[in-house]
Amino acid sequence: MKGRQIVLDHIGEREAAALMIDGRLEDLLIDSDAPRPGAIYRAIAQRPMKGQGGLFLDTPDGTAYLRQIRGIAPGQALLVQVTGYAEPGKAIPVTQKLLFKSRYAIVTPGAPGVNLSRRIHDDEERIRILAAAGTAAAEDSAHGIILRSACDGAEADEIAEDVDAMLALADTVLADADGAAEKLTEGDAPHLLAWRDWSDPAQVETAAGGFERCGVYDAIEALKSPRVPLSGGAFLFIEPTRALVAVDVNTGADGSLAAGLKANIATARELPRQLRLRGLGGQITIDLAPMPKKDRRDLETALRAAFRADSEETVLAGWTPLGHYELQRKRGRAPLLGMLS
Repeated sequence: MKGRQIVLDHIGEREAAALMIDGRLEDLLIDSDAPRPGAIYRAIAQRPMKGQGGLFLDTPDGTAYLRQIRGIAPGQALLVQVTGYAEPGKAIPVTQKLLFKSRYAIVTPGAPGVNLSRRIHDDEERIRILAAAGTAAAEDSAHGIILRSACDGAEADEIAEDVDAMLALADTVLADADGAAEKLTEGDAPHLLAWRDWSDPAQVETAAGGFERCGVYDAIEALKSPRVPLSGGAFLFIEPTRALVAVDVNTGADGSLAAGLKANIATARELPRQLRLRGLGGQITIDLAPMPKKDRRDLETALRAAFRADSEETVLAGWTPLGHYELQRKRGRAPLLGMLS
């Protein structure tokens, strides 16, 4: 099917959402048993970990880990938000920098000011959106407000209601900072995340069995294999280990001088999608196809362009002495294979 299509369904008992573009799976969200990113806890501080620059916290869902702990005393209650999924056997990663996200707005406590997405270029539309936010987005608000690109073309009443709801939620949570360990908000489930973040126009499929009708199951089946075909007969393997995610690039049958650069550029363009769909993060090491050192700048440009458009924060760490390229990627998704097994 041509165009954008959002499919809301379930895989077994797990809520799931898929984004298809021109018949190809571009994004996939599956609910997991772990605490969802975005959940907010009132947590209780344990003793600081000497030499590690962080401390462990008690939460209703187990131990959490917080960095940048200056001024926090053992036994102190504090508000923290889940930032990603924990590695097996490790603590839940959290931050004290709370964000309240919805489709049209992000409320940022402690960082006052009103900002509008730079993706909205039309001056008249920008003025209309700021006016639609109304008194909720006043410059003297105690919270900061970011008006998202989904506001472009949205009804004024919907924008105002959404901003007011997020501001009210922020006030409620911040007023509940004292007491025993407790989960104050849940992170968004896949269907709500799809509504919140996949805001570009799309056909929405909500009837049961949508994954089978729309080819999502076939795409998921392909993700179970570590082998990913690329253009020109090249291919790559993506294999997570306990320490890192290894990516091996191969040129296939092409033995020309330019084959290595072609395969590596194709990898740069495809890798963000593959990591996103497979739910992989942490340290990623790419064993690239052979190419001259003079071509490294072209590859770096392709990598920056590809990951700039990706939804997960990724640091391009650079080259190793052995000629590998390393990335550090936020663990914003649960590993796909772990949820399908």
